[in-house]
Amino acid sequence: MNDLAIDKGTRVTLHFALKFEDGEIVDSTFDKEPASLAIGDENLPENFEAYLMGLKAGDHKTFEVPPEKAFGQHNPSNLQTFKRHEFSADMVLEKGVVISFADARQQELPGVISRVEGDEVEVDFNHPLAGRTLSFEVQIIDVEPAGQTH
Repeated sequence: MNDLAIDKGTRVTLHFALKFEDGEIVDSTFDKEPASLAIGDENLPENFEAYLMGLKAGDHKTFEVPPEKAFGQHNPSNLQTFKRHEFSADMVLEKGVVISFADARQQELPGVISRVEGDEVEVDFNHPLAGRTLSFEVQIIDVEPAGQTH
């Protein structure tokens, strides 16, 4: 156990849980191996890392994360309508199906079908957690300089 505070340049071993306001768990490590990550390695979104700054081994805290600090508000302009023939004939097109598209930079961009009507297929490119306030619980197990390996 040391007294190092979480900051850029540290490696953190922690348990975390991400939950909806009603307590439904989105993701959690409390029932398995703890997560280990270097601050700034993009394993955690920057906004979530900000909540960890200054915490030390032994700290156990829960933060309420508004949509602006989590995955953004639901954006209506992220809904796009395609024609049925733009998809391959054997593709299952029904509400809730996730389809992977390539964006302008050829990065993978997942979209969820939100509506299928006649020849129109509406795809929602918002993050599935957009518009949700989340509870972010963390239990810090260890903090060490990022350069160290065991």
